[in-house]
Amino acid sequence: MSDVSRPSAADAVPEAPAMTPRTAVVIPAAGRGVRLGPGAPKALRALNGTPMLIHAVRAMAASRAVSLVVVVAPPDGAGEVKSLLDAHALPERTDFLVVPGGESRQESVKLGLDALPPDYGIVLVHDAARPLVPVDTVDAVIEAVREGAPAVVPALPLADTVKEVEPAAVAGEPEPVVATPERGRLRAVQTPQGFERATLIRAHETVTDDVTDDASMVEQLGLRVVVVPGHEEAFKVTRPLDLVLAEAVLARRRLNDGF
Repeated sequence: MSDVSRPSAADAVPEAPAMTPRTAVVIPAAGRGVRLGPGAPKALRALNGTPMLIHAVRAMAASRAVSLVVVVAPPDGAGEVKSLLDAHALPERTDFLVVPGGESRQESVKLGLDALPPDYGIVLVHDAARPLVPVDTVDAVIEAVREGAPAVVPALPLADTVKEVEPAAVAGEPEPVVATPERGRLRAVQTPQGFERATLIRAHETVTDDVTDDASMVEQLGLRVVVVPGHEEAFKVTRPLDLVLAEAVLARRRLNDGF
């Protein structure tokens, strides 16, 4: 008969709880924003007296899950952007970092990724020109990545019918319609887009095509991209009329919040 006693269930060493991956946000803000006309880069245009970039940074930092925001500045404007962040009140629980960007959006996002410390497992990529994203949208994207999706995009159903056309050889000429996609299967994609960090790094190392968003790079890897509900206030400020709409949204928020 053995003298060795078996450990009881009560004696078993409990497993350590799984660590929740930390979340960082990369905001590429190196573009000039030519559709808004001449002047400062789009991200630095004033919205209610405050640069759009500051609104966008605050929108990301409003999520308690976000502990680092990396702003990718124009290649020759990192010092100016750093001074801008220092001059505005930002949440103390969030760290902020400014790095110089590249010639393209993809290059700028890659430079932002390269600047992340190793202990961040979830990365959001957010347009500086979407300054009014509600925190619930940010949290929904993060939660979907935490639940296992390698890539997540917030999106809205389309209100308009969409036509696929053959582009005219000369701008302004009539364009023949090729097809009418089923509207119910289409979505207008917004940001922040969320990613498992290793997946996004792999996408930027693998895909060399010129793309309009990071999620499409993950699609090219053959990986799953899922959609969570977006928000009507997460629109992109691209044209002068969008600035008017953004000012109206801020005015309504001030009225509703009582300040």
